[in-house]
Amino acid sequence: MAGQQQASTGPQSSQAAGTSESGITDTNNKNPIEIHELNSSLFDASEGYLQDQQWSTTFQGVAIAPFEQRISDILMAPISESEIEIKPDGLLYLPEIKYRRILNRAFGPGGWGLVPRGAHSVAGRTLSREYALVCLGRFISQARGEQDFFDEGSLATATEGCKSNALVRCCKDLGIASELWDPAFVSEFKANYCIEEFVTHAVKGTKKRLWRLKTRKFDYPWTKK
Repeated sequence: MAGQQQASTGPQSSQAAGTSESGITDTNNKNPIEIHELNSSLFDASEGYLQDQQWSTTFQGVAIAPFEQRISDILMAPISESEIEIKPDGLLYLPEIKYRRILNRAFGPGGWGLVPRGAHSVAGRTLSREYALVCLGRFISQARGEQDFFDEGSLATATEGCKSNALVRCCKDLGIASELWDPAFVSEFKANYCIEEFVTHAVKGTKKRLWRLKTRKFDYPWTKK
């Protein structure tokens, strides 16, 4: 597939244009970011997958058979409304750690893993990377995670955010928290549990309409006046 890279354990004789020694690709092909060793463990078995399976490229086990009923029931169980959060722009979401807990309940710790399918890429101030979700030795889904960053000092945090974003996207194919992509559910949840209000920036004095749960308050610097 386009954009995929083959795992390599030896030195590279040459590098693609726009790619730094660290393996981060600048899609603008300008000033590649030099972060040494960022991808040095790209295909390390400690990430939760096996090197000899070449999970960076394979689709092994995809759609071979349904998971057993117990696993399916855990994955597709309705999510508790008390676990749902809302972003200030009105987007509903389930915290990423709860996706991990669901996967652990379904497959057990060590029974699933998120596998890099290429190097990190940088476009402007957005870091992204392709990941594949593997459960019980089977390819499940692939998605590109992304995370904004402000400077090179925040890249380590951005790589974690990128990975978490990809995990959430991959989990859609397992039916986890599928309600959050159902327009009817989203509208009903907002009507019952959320509120949109004008708030004022405590420093700038600007006003803006933002969303929050009815049980929460706006965080600083936004205040309700």
